Amino acid sequence: MTWGNRSVLMEFVFLAYPSHPELCVSSFFAVSLVYTFIISGNVLIVVAIQTEARLHTPMYYFLGSLSGIEICYTAVVVPHILANILQSEKTITLLGCATQMIFFIGFGSADCFLLAVMAYDRYVAICHPLQYPIIMTMTLCVRLVIVSVVIGLFLSFQLVAFIFSLPFCRARSIEHFFCDVPPVMRLVCASSHIHEQSVLVAATVAIAVPFLLIATSYAFIVAAVLKIPSAAGRHRAVSTCSSHLTVVLLQYGCCAFMYLRPNSSYYPKQDQFISLVYTLGTPLLNPLIYTLRNSEMKGAIGRVLTRNCLSQNN
Repeated sequence: MTWGNRSVLMEFVFLAYPSHPELCVSSFFAVSLVYTFIISGNVLIVVAIQTEARLHTPMYYFLGSLSGIEICYTAVVVPHILANILQSEKTITLLGCATQMIFFIGFGSADCFLLAVMAYDRYVAICHPLQYPIIMTMTLCVRLVIVSVVIGLFLSFQLVAFIFSLPFCRARSIEHFFCDVPPVMRLVCASSHIHEQSVLVAATVAIAVPFLLIATSYAFIVAAVLKIPSAAGRHRAVSTCSSHLTVVLLQYGCCAFMYLRPNSSYYPKQDQFISLVYTLGTPLLNPLIYTLRNSEMKGAIGRVLTRNCLSQNN
């Protein structure tokens, strides 16, 4: 497939959207409400970490960076979903589809790598507490976040460039809400086995490798926690990891189900639901998980909201 003017302007049609007007309106308001909570929750976390001096630590810096990536991640697809719900023609150009996939997969991959970085941070904090301030400097933290984003976008660009270099069939209907790898790969007319293996390799690098790093970090953490003599000390160590571990299981469960499997096991209706979980559900739950399980974050967000209310009253 060439990327000439005709190819770039070629359009795909999304088939997953509701057709009844009443269902479209209710879907629009439901997605808008969830998206508002996602943006509000993650922005509150970023603002609280920026304004509260006691939260200027590596753990909270990574949490703020994770919230920033979540904002970018949802902004790539959710506004487009909202626009398509209200439009009669739910289409996207080939160039728009490729661009959406690059940033959606890129920020999703960056999310995975950043979760691995956060696991490493907890490993250093628990297994090497005396050396923690020396190892986890702010310079290293910034570099780790930048590297996570760069690697995520680089892998995504390579994958999307490969997918869109393949020939597509005449039927250009995507049984999905947005451009994602499994439904777009269904449109490829070339021999699928080699191409599926290439996509699986890319997905393995972006998902399984960070997960292996996380599992390794937690193996050392568990070994260190078991050596702590007091129950209170063990509980305190585990409590600093529980929120992160919950997010990891939620994020990697959905990603592994969607991307670490052959194209033949793609089921449109089931996968559409799963995609909504990791596109809307995970970014919505992450702020709740980190704030409800963290008294410092709850206090910081409460102070941010109080200051905002007082400034408006004045």
